[in-house]
Amino acid sequence: MRAHDAYDPALIRRVLTETKHIALVGASANPARPSRHVMEFLLGRGFRVTPVNPGLAGQTLLGQRVVARLSDLPEPVDMVEIFRSSDAAGGVVDEALALPWTPRFIWMQVGVRDAAAAARAEAAGVMVVMDRCPKIEFFW
Repeated sequence: MRAHDAYDPALIRRVLTETKHIALVGASANPARPSRHVMEFLLGRGFRVTPVNPGLAGQTLLGQRVVARLSDLPEPVDMVEIFRSSDAAGGVVDEALALPWTPRFIWMQVGVRDAAAAARAEAAGVMVVMDRCPKIEFFW
């Protein structure tokens, strides 16, 4: 397992360059929530973003149809971005690993860390970034 205390900027750039479609777990309809700001930013940068939130399933958020869980995604995504607590991150990672396809990247938002979940994802060949925000890391 790789250390997750620091990331080479080239690795972050690679993740963001190779990602085209993101499942944003914990997407919020509340315009004051960080997940909403990040989703809006990512959409504005040309990423496809599918919001995942069981309480909003079937609705649209920033023009995107919300699904209840990762298993409801209509097609594969490159990245699963986790806007949930560290305690919930492991379950989200396990759900991602149980999909019929494997996402290339798992991204845990600022303040979200789960070393055991990261180890499981990495053992399955998934690259993991923890405790970072793609909006902050997006530097080009």
